[in-house]
Amino acid sequence: MIESQLHMWLVFGFIAVAMYAFASEKIELEISSISVISGLLLLFYFYPLLDQQGNSLLTSRDILVGLADPALITVLSLLVVGQGIVRTGALEKPIRMLVTLRRHHPVLAIAVVLGSVLVISAFMNNTPVVVIFIPLMTALAERLHRSTSTLMIPLSYASILGGMTTLIGSSTNLLVSAAAVQAGQPAIKFFDFSIPGLVLASVGLLYILTVIPKILPDREAVKDGTTSLSGKQFIVQMEISPDSPLVGEKAIAGQFPSLRNITIRFIQRDEKHLLPPFDDMALRPGDSVVFAGTRKSLTDAFSDNPQILQDFLEIDERSNIEIPELQNVRDQTIAEVIVAPASRMIGRALHQINFHYRTDCVVLGIQRRSRMIRTSRMTDIRLESGDVLLLLGKRPDMMRLRNNPDVLLLEWSTRELPALALSLRARLIFGAVVLAAASGLVPIVIAAVAGATAMVASGCLNIFQASRSIDRRIFLLIWAALGLGTAMQATGGASFIAQQVISLFDGAGPAVILSMFFLLVAIFTNVLSNSATAVLFTPVAISIATNLEVDPMIFIFAVIFAANCSFATPMGYQTNLLVMGPGHYKFLDYFKAGGPLVILLWIVFSIFAPLYYGLV
Repeated sequence: MIESQLHMWLVFGFIAVAMYAFASEKIELEISSISVISGLLLLFYFYPLLDQQGNSLLTSRDILVGLADPALITVLSLLVVGQGIVRTGALEKPIRMLVTLRRHHPVLAIAVVLGSVLVISAFMNNTPVVVIFIPLMTALAERLHRSTSTLMIPLSYASILGGMTTLIGSSTNLLVSAAAVQAGQPAIKFFDFSIPGLVLASVGLLYILTVIPKILPDREAVKDGTTSLSGKQFIVQMEISPDSPLVGEKAIAGQFPSLRNITIRFIQRDEKHLLPPFDDMALRPGDSVVFAGTRKSLTDAFSDNPQILQDFLEIDERSNIEIPELQNVRDQTIAEVIVAPASRMIGRALHQINFHYRTDCVVLGIQRRSRMIRTSRMTDIRLESGDVLLLLGKRPDMMRLRNNPDVLLLEWSTRELPALALSLRARLIFGAVVLAAASGLVPIVIAAVAGATAMVASGCLNIFQASRSIDRRIFLLIWAALGLGTAMQATGGASFIAQQVISLFDGAGPAVILSMFFLLVAIFTNVLSNSATAVLFTPVAISIATNLEVDPMIFIFAVIFAANCSFATPMGYQTNLLVMGPGHYKFLDYFKAGGPLVILLWIVFSIFAPLYYGLV
């Protein structure tokens, strides 16, 4: 018994060190996680935990089994599925419908957008949802003449609230379910905790819409050209080929529908310069269209009509090199490069440098930071040091520009073009995954793995894109947390904590203990991480419920809701970190906005849960 207690306290020591390492970020999360696993393996190999017959109660296999845990595999697979949705722009059209709403009802649009984020996050991993909606929230902020700092934290919080309503809404939920199954409890079904989850999410959304905008600072964006995509305009020249989708397209109110949010400077037709307005004018083969647009507007136009890019891929008459036809938009990447100070390109026009011949990348546009370029045609512009070129090419070709002395690659600007032509395919795969998991047709891990496989097999993602979507930090953190949870269960640590909690509230009813337990987990999830907290406290929840002789699932669901209350710190959840830059937040901003939300959800849970589960 004494030996078992020593093992338990050693495991508690591991947990304390892991919590400090995960929260402080002084050590890389990957190193901290793998060190925890290594330490547990060494501890229980040289100082094994034995039963009365001398058999080991915690083997290396038990510690490492989390690597093949269905919850971990499900989380990683859903990340791939979510990346397929992002990569194909499957949510682009619904988002644009919301954008049109902001023109007439901008305040209502914020409520609709945040409500949409909440609903989508119930069926899709939170992280890609937030990535998709950050540009939309930025546009709404501009429309309302407000700082983005008033909208980015609400975006993150709405995604977290949506994640606590279904089993696949958050990795936290899946990990709790896995830990519960390991402890001998039945698997949690898709909608088992949706009703209390919706109550908490609804109250939280109301708080986000009414209170948080008054708490958050109206902080002006920091101008930093190295960390965000440029909003300045590129000069672009496009020759209309005979098979271009733009042939025959008429201007409406001075703009061509396929080139929305783009300023047409002029159209050169034969020897004539046609100037705006272009009402009722139709584009013809051979027209040379010179226009100005931001990086975002150009990307949107190319994503909507990928065939337009073919107009840039023509025969270089001077080098007699034919640029191959664009077959797969999903293989194309857009990036920005700066003309280096000593570049051989300085003083020469584009047609003189054979850029594509030397780099396999095509110049789409030119931007001069010091002033707006007023010259007639892009091909007539003589390059200067500091000019920014917008390039189109395959990712390997872009990466080779790192070693090109004539240009400086802005690696943060490298983005793959959304393959909108595959968006329907991605939506069908995603819908099939959700339907299969929600209906119980197959276990969620099978649905997720099959969905991830389908995303790659159907061409929505290639192998590189799929592997890049798997965050090794999440993978190793979950693995370490599962190992610690297994060790805590085997050494009796979970039972010990449960007994301490019960003794601390000796004489109190199950409802009070449930409330205090929720608050304890909610505090830990903001200091440690939601994944680690979920795994570590699930065995404790089962032990407390067993001692109180109540249904363990009630306390297991409390872990799910409390572990998702990661609102008070930026490291509490990864979506909080995602919006920290765009919103220009400080650590204290999260505490001021998220601290009251944690308390509010604790109060609502403490009132609703005992009534709903019959503990009073």
